[in-house]
Amino acid sequence: MTMRSLLSDNSRYIESFHVFLKNSTEHQCMLEFIQKTLPGIISSIGDGKSPLNVLSIGGGSGEIDLQILKQIRATYPAAAIHNEVIEPNGEQIRCYQEHVAKTSGLENITFTWHQETSLEYESRMKSSKEMKKLNFIHMIQMLYYVKDVPATIGFFHSLLEPGAKILIMILSGNSGWARLWKKYGPRLRLNALCLFILAPYIEEILNEAGLKYQSYELPSHMDITDCFTEGNKNGELLLDFLTETCNFSKTAPLDLKAEIVEDLKKPEYSEMRGGRYFFNNTLTAIVIQS
Repeated sequence: MTMRSLLSDNSRYIESFHVFLKNSTEHQCMLEFIQKTLPGIISSIGDGKSPLNVLSIGGGSGEIDLQILKQIRATYPAAAIHNEVIEPNGEQIRCYQEHVAKTSGLENITFTWHQETSLEYESRMKSSKEMKKLNFIHMIQMLYYVKDVPATIGFFHSLLEPGAKILIMILSGNSGWARLWKKYGPRLRLNALCLFILAPYIEEILNEAGLKYQSYELPSHMDITDCFTEGNKNGELLLDFLTETCNFSKTAPLDLKAEIVEDLKKPEYSEMRGGRYFFNNTLTAIVIQS
C-alpha cells in the first residue's frame, strides 16, 4: 500500500472527520462565537432589507449553518431569509436537508442547495450575468480546498451589499496544525486540492487588497490520546485526519510515522492534562466588511 490523499476516499474522510468532531471542541468554540459575538457582527447587514440573502460556501451537513441562521432570524425576526448553499458533496447535502427537516425555529427561511464547488458557482454566476447581491456570506473551514484563494475572496467580496459581511473560519497560526504543516507539509502534500493555509495567510491577502476586517481567536483542542495506542481505530482515523493521508498508520514510512507521533506529544503541539494529550486546534474567525 502506498500513501494517498485522504480526500481520495470519501467514506474514509467522512469517518475520520466524524471522529475528529467527537474528539475536538471545534464545533463548541464555533457555537460560542456564533452565540456571543455574531449578533453584534450581523447587526448592520439588514438595514430594513427583506429578503436577506445568505450564502454558505462549503456548508457541509449544515449543523453550523443552521445556528448562524437562527442568529440572523433572531436579529431580523420580520425579514424573509433565503439561504443558498454551495457544497460539492452530495452525501453532505442530503444530511443538511435532513437537519433542516428536523430543526425548529427556521420559519420564513427558504433554502437552495447547489452540488458544486465555489469555483463552479463563480463560473456559473459569471456566465449567467445574474450575480445577485448578498447580505452575509460565510466560509467555514473550506478555503483549504480552493485553488486560488485571493481570487475566490475577491469574487465573493464583490457580491456584498453595502453593510454586508463575509465570515471566514480557518485554523489559527498559533495552532498545532501550523507547526505540523510547516514541518511535515512537503512530505504529506498528496493532493493539490488541499492547501495547507492558515489565518495569517488570509489576513495577508486582505491587507494587500485593502479590505477592512477584524480577527477573533477561537481556542479549541482535540483529544489525540488514542493516536498513541498502536492499532486503536479512532487513533488511526485521527492520524488520517491530522495528516490528510488515507490509512496513514499502515502506509506511511515507519520513520515518518514515528517522527509525527513523537512530535504530537510535545508542548508546541499538544497539552497534557489528566494523563491525556490535547492537540491545539485553535481557530481564527475573520470578518470582512463590504
